[in-house]
Amino acid sequence: MGKVHLLSPRRRDHERRGWLRGAPPPRLVRVLPLVLIAGVCVATLASDEPLDIGFLLGAIPPLAVLSYGPLATAVLGGVVVAVLNIPAFQLNHPGNTDLLTISFVSVLSVFVSYVRSRRDAQLDLERTVAEAAQRAVVPELPERVGAVRCVGLYRAAQRGTLVGGDFFDVREGPHGVRAVMGDVQGHGLSAVATVASLLGAFREAVLDQPDLESVAARLDRRLETDSASSRYAELFATAVLLEFSPDARSVRMVSCGHPAPVLLRGRQATEIELAAWTPLGLGLSDGGPHAGLTLRLEPGHSLFLASDGVSEARDSSGAFYPLTDRLAALADDDPAVLAGRVWADLVRYCPAVVDDVTMLVLTPGSPDAR
Repeated sequence: MGKVHLLSPRRRDHERRGWLRGAPPPRLVRVLPLVLIAGVCVATLASDEPLDIGFLLGAIPPLAVLSYGPLATAVLGGVVVAVLNIPAFQLNHPGNTDLLTISFVSVLSVFVSYVRSRRDAQLDLERTVAEAAQRAVVPELPERVGAVRCVGLYRAAQRGTLVGGDFFDVREGPHGVRAVMGDVQGHGLSAVATVASLLGAFREAVLDQPDLESVAARLDRRLETDSASSRYAELFATAVLLEFSPDARSVRMVSCGHPAPVLLRGRQATEIELAAWTPLGLGLSDGGPHAGLTLRLEPGHSLFLASDGVSEARDSSGAFYPLTDRLAALADDDPAVLAGRVWADLVRYCPAVVDDVTMLVLTPGSPDAR
């Protein structure tokens, strides 16, 4: 329990787009050239009269390009030419022009297949590098950080990416276990640099800053500095920060414009009334955030944090996703399954999720139960 549930970009691409938009072709498309060859051969052998269907074989090399490499495409093109010249199939009298045309199409298909294969190999390499870089930004979340059990779920809105404009992390430092969840301006790859900058600042602040308000101020200063380095940048982010006591029996929270956590007590879900300060990047560091809220935690309590991609999802009628009500119905004795249940329920409620979706379930436990 406690891993960040991330779908690889390739798997997400396959699930979210059809093969005509870049996903690998289905099995039917792969076997279609073979089925077409077999169909033409069987039809000509079963017919007492010659059938003028040899032209169908001309479609086989272009079809092979969709699924096969240059070698397999060349083999299928050779099979087509051979079948046209086998007397038993009664296709042995094609006109020279027809035969030359099919031969030319076969050679051209081999060339196109070669180009496609090289392009696909390059794209696969680029996806592999991008995936490694994105996993470095949002690494695997430990099952337990100090006395806190952690489960995270992340679904980036932009196709082909692991991370976008949302971020979260849980770290243990000299001042206890601290967690952050946030949402930067924009989403997709354009927001990854800002996410990386904020997470780096958070991980340093966990070690250096004595209180949660100072951690928030450090993140705010980081965004202000990044904005100042670009003439047109206007960076901001919402965030909620948490700090657990050493025994995890209480938690202190500070909100910077982000949706408040939800307290789970069995099947009872209650949104915490947490006063929100201005978002990060808008000058919070000058005056500091409002004093945070300290909440007492009992055994069996959990905290559910979600990005606005969850609470602002709408159904076909335009109604927002009722997160708190749904949490009460979906809660389970095992917090590890809750984020997955909420995601499945969210997709049923709003099939076209257009924003990054992030969830984090934090459950206090005994610090020595590692």
